[in-house]
Amino acid sequence: MANILDILKQYWGHESFRPGQVDIITSVLKGNDTLAILPTGGGKSICFQVPTLVMEGVCIVVSPLIALMKDQVENLRKRGISAAALHAGQPERERDIILDNCVFGVVQFLYVSPERLQTELFLERVKRMNVCLLAVDEAHCISQWGYDFRPAYLEIAKLREVLPAVPVLALTASATEVVKTDIQQKLQFKKQEVFQQSFARKNLSYSVLPTEDKEGRLREILQKMNGTAIVYVRNRRRTQELAQWLQKQGIKSAAYHAGLPHQTRATAQTDWLQDRVRVMVATNAFGMGIDKPDVRLVVHLDLPDSLEAYYQEAGRAGRDGKYSYATVLLGPEDGPLLLKKTEEAYPPIETLRRVYQALANFFQLATGSGAFQSFDFDLAEFCRTYQLSPVEVHFALKQLESEGLLQLNEGFYSPSKVNLLLSNTQLYDFQIHNENLEPVIKGLLRLYGGEMYRDFVKISEAGLAKHLSVPEATIRQQLQHLHQRKVLVYEPQHDGPQVQFMAPRYDAASLPIDQKQLALFRERALEKANAVVTFMENKAQCRTRQILSYFGEEASTDCRICDYCLAQKKKKKLDENKLHMEARVLSHLKETPLHPKSIAMHFSSSEQELLGDLLQDMLESGTVGYTPEGNLTRKE
Repeated sequence: MANILDILKQYWGHESFRPGQVDIITSVLKGNDTLAILPTGGGKSICFQVPTLVMEGVCIVVSPLIALMKDQVENLRKRGISAAALHAGQPERERDIILDNCVFGVVQFLYVSPERLQTELFLERVKRMNVCLLAVDEAHCISQWGYDFRPAYLEIAKLREVLPAVPVLALTASATEVVKTDIQQKLQFKKQEVFQQSFARKNLSYSVLPTEDKEGRLREILQKMNGTAIVYVRNRRRTQELAQWLQKQGIKSAAYHAGLPHQTRATAQTDWLQDRVRVMVATNAFGMGIDKPDVRLVVHLDLPDSLEAYYQEAGRAGRDGKYSYATVLLGPEDGPLLLKKTEEAYPPIETLRRVYQALANFFQLATGSGAFQSFDFDLAEFCRTYQLSPVEVHFALKQLESEGLLQLNEGFYSPSKVNLLLSNTQLYDFQIHNENLEPVIKGLLRLYGGEMYRDFVKISEAGLAKHLSVPEATIRQQLQHLHQRKVLVYEPQHDGPQVQFMAPRYDAASLPIDQKQLALFRERALEKANAVVTFMENKAQCRTRQILSYFGEEASTDCRICDYCLAQKKKKKLDENKLHMEARVLSHLKETPLHPKSIAMHFSSSEQELLGDLLQDMLESGTVGYTPEGNLTRKE
């Protein structure tokens, strides 16, 4: 068996593991069901990637975000490790090829969206695979007590029934005590094996700054500080407006949200990662899987929905261990606004039925059809067609998703791909009888090779057009024609949101919605929102203590670097200065009464700012008093 440190050095170039990783990896290699709770940037992926490379077989990784899956697959492939991903929107043949490669031992890591676990095709193929580990990323999604419940995660239990001898590694960055228990129960842990790093971030200073001028305060903070920053806002349009405003203030900034074209997002992210852009203004779509250790500042201009979300987003600062800041700019109406938005996020059941019916009409789905079908989804067009509010539709889709009826995939980029269906001989015969298509076929083979016979290969229509000296539109047309003739499977570039129906289409009037559960989810969401408001408004306790308490961890000391601790330190110093100054005032009054102006002459200009308050305190306590002439005198 290979040494885990040798694996780490060979593939990742690290000389040592981060805290907690060795214990987790060792537990997995012993075959234990394991729950690993590591803070954002703690290196969760290494905890299943290293032991898989030590063992024989494929690791199935359940992950909720397609974009994150694709990033991890690309990162593994760059290191020479075989990985693939199964998710909504792929052609059936591509899924077939991926599953076959897993059965035959070609793939070492198979990333799967939880919705794929429900398909019979997947479950049947899994039985033929040599699966060595089941890794569940963002494991808090399995718990109805968590902050991002995904009903499809409950299907993992069925996978465990198919793979009874395979250990499971559940990973998350944040989980309360009740969520930790729930994860282990839902994933059918044989025994409790929990490894948890402290939720305390010793280098991260949490601050909540009340302000009525968020932009002005943000500019002031960015001008005073050096280093890379992330600014989180709720609204997509706001990301672009604020980034443009910061640019005008001389602060290099870019905007990021899921609705931007892929190339725009990719350019913004690369510029930020390579320090050509200092500030990324983003929705919470930005940050997952982004490994930039030297972020010095994370600012929230809008309140997050939960303390779990806040902890994860704030934790993207200071991953290198150096002193960093997590700052909330709190407006006077932010608390009530968050509670209002949380209530709006749970529309009445009539709205859910209306939106569901409109979707069925929009995609022309008959009752009983559409199970596991994915459709490109243009929210603006949908709302225009059925005269619906975008906000109302967004929240309705989220609730239909939580009921397991739909899945809404935010925009993710998938490049164009081709897989040849004919054999070498058949393809040669086709070219002889279709001379007009021979150049594009030869061009594909010359540029992308024989791998297209075995697998889906990424292609560039622009590159192929340049190679053949023809318009790109012609290439796309010819590839579509070859697809229709079943010569190849052509999957054009995709870069937009999709809706997937997770069950056959219901009659909208009889949607199987559990209203009691819906009410319970609403209640829990409001509890989490209230916890955020309480945290933001609590100025009487260390911020780190508050966060640790929320996650069921007890702090032995205050953090000494949050806004509360710094204010206490300043107050203590001020009190010490006042005590020292009081002794000096009494010393000057020892011989004779003095006018306050005469006393002030014995103190520096900075001390004189405190002197007025000090003398008032001394008068109120009876330490000094006024003579009839208006001088101060000591009172024994």
